[in-house]
Amino acid sequence: MRMDRKLLDTTTQFIELNGFTELTAVQKEVLKYTSSHKDVIALSKTGTGKTHAYLIPIMEMINPQSDKTQVVISLPTRELAYQVNQNCQLMKEVFPDLRIQMLSGGTDKKKTISKMEKAPHIVIGTPGRIKDLFVSNALRVDFVQMFVIDEADMTLEYGFLEDIDIVFSHMVKNPEVLCFSATFPEELQAFVRKYLNNPKIIRVEDKKRDPRINHVLINCKHKEYKEVVYDILPGFKPYVCLIFANSKNEADETYEYLCEKGVKALLLHGGLDSRTRQKAIKDLQAKKYTYVIASDVASRGIDIDGISHVISMGLPKQLHFYMHRAGRTGRNEKDGTCYLLYKETDLDAIRDLNKKGINFTAREYKKGQWKEANNPTKKKEIKVNIEEKEIVKTLYRKKEKVKPNYKKKKNREVEKIKRKKRREFIQTKIREERKERYKQKQRDKGN
Repeated sequence: MRMDRKLLDTTTQFIELNGFTELTAVQKEVLKYTSSHKDVIALSKTGTGKTHAYLIPIMEMINPQSDKTQVVISLPTRELAYQVNQNCQLMKEVFPDLRIQMLSGGTDKKKTISKMEKAPHIVIGTPGRIKDLFVSNALRVDFVQMFVIDEADMTLEYGFLEDIDIVFSHMVKNPEVLCFSATFPEELQAFVRKYLNNPKIIRVEDKKRDPRINHVLINCKHKEYKEVVYDILPGFKPYVCLIFANSKNEADETYEYLCEKGVKALLLHGGLDSRTRQKAIKDLQAKKYTYVIASDVASRGIDIDGISHVISMGLPKQLHFYMHRAGRTGRNEKDGTCYLLYKETDLDAIRDLNKKGINFTAREYKKGQWKEANNPTKKKEIKVNIEEKEIVKTLYRKKEKVKPNYKKKKNREVEKIKRKKRREFIQTKIREERKERYKQKQRDKGN
């Protein structure tokens, strides 16, 4: 295995245990600066190897013989904390005496404190629970050498920076700080200015690991999202398909609806208790289910290999979350597909995504076949229609004697042509709507 820098034997062991043959771009860049104990802000997309970009430096600096907590890793959700905790467990195969403690809401606080009679070398947790145990004097942070803030922009969005602020402000020593984020909003910059010491900002574009995603628009028209989800499922054969709802209630309703239809599905959202959520994550990682209905709690950072398809039931309130949803698939140089189910009210947001570089195709699934559909992001071809021809003829008549007020007369004629064509257009639309209502009545009768 060829590496760009000389690594310690224990670190090399850890890398081999993870099955890596080479470091990703973000891992290489972060290692350049952690070796000289510099604070780092790493801005990189989901799926580029950010987690191991801080786990590898931790392996290099951790001392399992110490009786002090040396590393704190903060993550905004229990699911992310659980996932990172799983990744950290491989460190114990290199350092059997290493103590790792996960701290998150939904777990028994007293039991957690009893497990921490000996200070854990590495603490992984959500900001609120880390703060609670620090305030309770169950966790000491004055010997922490490295503080990691993962998914920093999401931490900001969830309002957790205040909890981190409380812990950080009581650290006796200034630890090395590694801040990982997909974006770098202004509010996060204020936090960075307060606590980080002349940080190195790393922006990594790892084209090799960019998701390879086909974005497909599906017009729901008069149907509910859950109905369209069920309608299109026979149209593709996923390895694992994530179905994103915009609320816990919508996720519950979709789950119940699909189960009633005989679809074996898994439910994952923030309203479930901690034990159920952890079991759902384990089942998802074990690929026990093909279809998973989730809220956006599962769209950030959870790294499940083998997700071949994503269905987005409408657009999330925060538009950039759509990319986090879609980014669950098309990873590790594999192709993926994201179906965006939309309604007329979503069109402006869809066009915004299109302007940001997301190229959509539009399709519909009918009678067991996929067909091309009207694509709202594509500009209609400009054709010289009958109306335009008539207007041109009116404006540019040859051999016409110039009479008083001739310009006003021509303009009146042009307006008359336009009014006529507008009436014809409206009448056509009315006929189409009548046909659609009639078809819907027939469908309702059939049901």
